Amino acid sequence: GLSAPDPLGALLMIMAGVAWAFYTLKGRGVKDPLETTALNFILSLPMVLILIGLTFHQMHLYTEGVAYAIVSGTLTSGIGYAIWYAALKGLKTTQAALLQLLVPIIAAVGGIIFLSESITSRLIVAGLLIITGVLLALLGKRY
Repeated sequence: GLSAPDPLGALLMIMAGVAWAFYTLKGRGVKDPLETTALNFILSLPMVLILIGLTFHQMHLYTEGVAYAIVSGTLTSGIGYAIWYAALKGLKTTQAALLQLLVPIIAAVGGIIFLSESITSRLIVAGLLIITGVLLALLGKRY
């Protein structure tokens, strides 16, 4: 909706964005993106285990759901992060930051293709605004 987001949710999203920025900046100089990503996943395990311990009583686990989460979290996300680290070598910091703004559009297109999500006028307008902003920023210095 058009109402203000939940303050805690907004704060968590801001923290995630800042963390991703640091993750991206740290990854610019890695020699082996796949190895670095695997190590980052291993290093995150203590925090994951703590969070599972704190929220286990609220969880409703199903074998299929856990399997999908593991595949999605380790394989697809891990490969995606490794590709991102590899791509960073050819991008300026500003270019990388701007390209990150396209991730919601990629996710929306994936939802439409794979999950039969609806294409709404709001989605189209928001997507066009994001793409226009990114293009203006990327091409702006050339003209």
